[in-house]
Amino acid sequence: MDDLESTRPVVLETVPLGTQWQTVDPFLFCAHHDDAYPAGDGANAPVASLAGRTIGQDFAGVDGWNMYHGSVVPGFPQHPHRGFETVTFVRSGVVDHADSLGAGARFGRGDVQWITAGAGIVHSEMFPLLDESSGNNLQLFQIWLNLPADDKMVDPYFTMLWDGEIPKVERTDAAGRTTTITVIAGATDDAVPVAPPPHSWAARDEADVAIWHLRIDPGAAVQLPPAKGADTVRTIYVFEGDQLEVAETPIKTGISAAVRSDVALDLVGGSTEVEAMVLQGRPIGEPVAQYGPFVMNTQEEIMQAMNDYQATGFGGWPWPRPDPVHIGRTSRFARHADGHEEETDQLDLTAAPS
Repeated sequence: MDDLESTRPVVLETVPLGTQWQTVDPFLFCAHHDDAYPAGDGANAPVASLAGRTIGQDFAGVDGWNMYHGSVVPGFPQHPHRGFETVTFVRSGVVDHADSLGAGARFGRGDVQWITAGAGIVHSEMFPLLDESSGNNLQLFQIWLNLPADDKMVDPYFTMLWDGEIPKVERTDAAGRTTTITVIAGATDDAVPVAPPPHSWAARDEADVAIWHLRIDPGAAVQLPPAKGADTVRTIYVFEGDQLEVAETPIKTGISAAVRSDVALDLVGGSTEVEAMVLQGRPIGEPVAQYGPFVMNTQEEIMQAMNDYQATGFGGWPWPRPDPVHIGRTSRFARHADGHEEETDQLDLTAAPS
């Protein structure tokens, strides 16, 4: 490293988070949903009046929660995607998935759903309120990860990364304070993440994609290794706690910091437990044309996506309603398009975020 490079600041830019976090190629954005839902009514809907809410477009956060596009159960009824991926990481609450492939799932705390939309998929993400005696807190992150032009029209792909399968790295500093790194994508230490979908940008070793969740004890010191390449872009998002010291720069909660990726990153926790997300990757470096749920390279491709969806429905909708919930399922499960089903442990509605 030359003298000029060594004097470059490590923290390059800071930006307020908002509801949709600003991201950099290869990421398109990250939506952070954090809703303190009331008790459920036995039909997975809130025991609360919906008067005054713009049903079908409720994003106002009245009383600390949203219905989003749901009219009975909160969530996002059937909607299409083409040309990118969604990575959904749940911190608390329950999500019911259904899609045009015929796949369905119920997942919760610590689980990750990864979908390659590719040539086109229709899916729904509903938030059933299963606890009828107290509140139903929901917190999740949905990350939109772009696809290169060569992979934008691959077959759609749905997979689940269950909490128990996702590696967690525990680092303890000299004072005995702990940092836990949840490794959703991008190996670190000896932790190798579960394989992403085969056509994901994250499946390419040279893409250097990482998605890490950090939980840092008060005052804990931890160092993240440098990325593989100098052109890798790395951003850290502080969303819980009071502040995180990043390369000796205090970053308050609710702020993201774009940082150099070619040097080890020194972090020190604040006076309370801190949580942060790290997104990194080599840029795809191609033009981005976006219209709502379609992300392509040209406006002509966007028009084609709209025409294709109008003509084919991206395979149609095999569910009896646009906002299906999996009534009667008490465990995490996934039923795949080929008919095989996986089931894991019972959902613990009382557990704190992992």
